[in-house]
Amino acid sequence: MNKKQSGLNTAARLKGIIPENHLKTDPLYTYAYSGDASYFRLIPALVVIVNTEDEVRAVITAARNERLPVTFRAAGTSLCGQAITDGVLCVLGDGWRRMEISENSEKITLGPSVIVSEANSALRAHDKKIGPDPASQNACKIGGVVSNNSSGMCCGVAQNTYHTMDRLRLILSDGTVLDSGDPASREAFARTRPDIIAGLETMASEVRRDNELVDLIRKKYEIKNTVGYSLNALVDFTDPIDMLTHLMVGSEGTLGFISEITYNTVPDHPHKAMALVPFATNHKAAEGVQALHEVGVSAAEFMERKALASVEHLPAMVPFVPMLSATSPAVLIEIMAENPKSLDKDIKTACAALIEVGAL
Repeated sequence: MNKKQSGLNTAARLKGIIPENHLKTDPLYTYAYSGDASYFRLIPALVVIVNTEDEVRAVITAARNERLPVTFRAAGTSLCGQAITDGVLCVLGDGWRRMEISENSEKITLGPSVIVSEANSALRAHDKKIGPDPASQNACKIGGVVSNNSSGMCCGVAQNTYHTMDRLRLILSDGTVLDSGDPASREAFARTRPDIIAGLETMASEVRRDNELVDLIRKKYEIKNTVGYSLNALVDFTDPIDMLTHLMVGSEGTLGFISEITYNTVPDHPHKAMALVPFATNHKAAEGVQALHEVGVSAAEFMERKALASVEHLPAMVPFVPMLSATSPAVLIEIMAENPKSLDKDIKTACAALIEVGAL
């Protein structure tokens, strides 16, 4: 049986469970969802718009019965093709737009359809934000951010989803729901899925017995590393449920569906300064970024010469052009501080560090 027919069969299985206008098999509609922000294209056999956990479970069951894979899609801003499939494309509707800020604004609970910039707008009044800051934050949604461990220029490693997640609610492929912030849910999961608990404990034990492997994992995850599963979960945690929830981060939907997350918020200091700092060579620019790491700036992004050339006609770039050779890069810097005095001090410290390594 071809996938198109399997898609029709899956839609038939879901009638009466999911509203009919949320089951899309029309060729024009499925073609419209055959691409994301990447240059790849796969035409889904079925597009299903889901708004509840029950609907997600129903889609997984129906698709399995028709031997079709399921891919979850939030905003579809992926540059690498994670949000397309020739199976069932499970598109998140507005039913996942929950947002709740804790009383002291130290935490924020978000549904997977919340746009990142919306969460940050809500937190701005508290001088807070979430840690991940992907470049597409005005369009991308929380579900994709968690599933791809999307980071950005500012969050680095310390403030990505993996390190700022407080709680995760997820659905496994067999329909099991786990809420890591609910002791009763954790207890029920350990009781009903001892196979997963034992499997995680076995994997973690195997990894920890290999000191060379542990050192390699720690080294790889000290830097920004979003390729493959978050294997550092096996050495960072001793509780199998904590391992599982952190393995979910960056798993691209292969381990389960993320229906809700609570982040520990991070400071968004109101006083900010930015600078574009040119260097003679790429090596010097790299030394500049290293020097900035030592003095502690909010963000430092390397920009090679071709990136600068694409905007050098703009008025803001006019003062820089005479300093740039055919290969000169620059570093874009942001500094944040709680008050003007601290900001001024941090700027002077950063400038001194940059001049020392040869900023132009």
